[in-house]
Amino acid sequence: MAARKIQEKLSKKEVIDQVQKWGGMMQTGVSLRYMMEFGSRPTPRNLLISAQFLHKELPIRIARRAIELDSLPYGLSNKPAVLKVRDWYLDSFSDLRSFPAIKDNHDELEFTQMIDMIKVRHNNVVPMMAMGVQQLKKDLKPKVDYEHFDDIHQFLDRFYMSRIGIRMLIGQHVALHDPNPPPDCVGYIHTKMSPVEVARSASEDARSICLREYGSAPDVSIYGDPNFTFPYVPTHLHLMVFELVKNSMRAVQERFMDSDKVAPPIRIIVADGAEDVTIKVSDEGGGIPRSGLPKIFTYLYSTAKNPLDEHMDLDLGSGNTATMAGFGYGLPISRLYARYFGGDLQIISMEGYGTDAYLHLSRLGDSQEPLP
Repeated sequence: MAARKIQEKLSKKEVIDQVQKWGGMMQTGVSLRYMMEFGSRPTPRNLLISAQFLHKELPIRIARRAIELDSLPYGLSNKPAVLKVRDWYLDSFSDLRSFPAIKDNHDELEFTQMIDMIKVRHNNVVPMMAMGVQQLKKDLKPKVDYEHFDDIHQFLDRFYMSRIGIRMLIGQHVALHDPNPPPDCVGYIHTKMSPVEVARSASEDARSICLREYGSAPDVSIYGDPNFTFPYVPTHLHLMVFELVKNSMRAVQERFMDSDKVAPPIRIIVADGAEDVTIKVSDEGGGIPRSGLPKIFTYLYSTAKNPLDEHMDLDLGSGNTATMAGFGYGLPISRLYARYFGGDLQIISMEGYGTDAYLHLSRLGDSQEPLP
């Protein structure tokens, strides 16, 4: 980045003062359809308009999260992992506010490089926050009932939903600069995405992790028309299906590991409705007891061992260990991804038999971002 554009960095006090001011401003939501239509013509003028919008919008969203990170209950704000995340947010806010007004396409290109670096800086926010929650759980008495932690759960829902939006806006803007975009792609959005193909790829990824962890993995059967397509963000869908299939595989493996029966396959059904595309992931992994169902969407619950117990040498700097399970954030974050573009995720369980997960994706693309 050219030195000309980097104004003097804000002092720590200026950053804190400005965070308070910008955190009180109104956010502006956008819809999938708007991103798609606007991005379908990535002219220099449109890219300039987009950069000017982000120059004002990103500091507001980042400031709101930085303020919340400082005022979390039960001492969560003081956990080392959470302090690290807060510093990332303050650094990114400072970078954005130190960048002068964007007047021409040269400015726009330098701004794009800068926000791309911000996105990389925040790559490990999710595992790092999860680690902060695990640090909190470790310090609290084991007798504490996590169901009373509604305020932490609601904060994490807002925090992660906001993060999805920030990364979508930055990623979309950066991707529009690709001189050779893949066919039918507008930035992050694939205008003719095949949910069957994405489900197949996500299942293969989940299967390879299961094989690594257990030495074997159940088969996956996918039902649906591979030629059916609709506009969506393939990376979002991949993440959600991967998480659901991974959970199903773990349940099936653990139920049939010591049995002489062949583990039954996981079934994925893709249905094309007028309003929603629905993907059902079904397993015969024994299901979840009814008393456990309310917990599966909370960030403080996991049936797997606490990864901090097994990986005491986890590097807080990288925070990128891909364990099969244990941090307890796969399902709640998948539901946020679904809701980000107007969909939802529901889990229905038959204890003693298995679980069905219904992933609803909105076809219309008109719903505004849910802004926490």
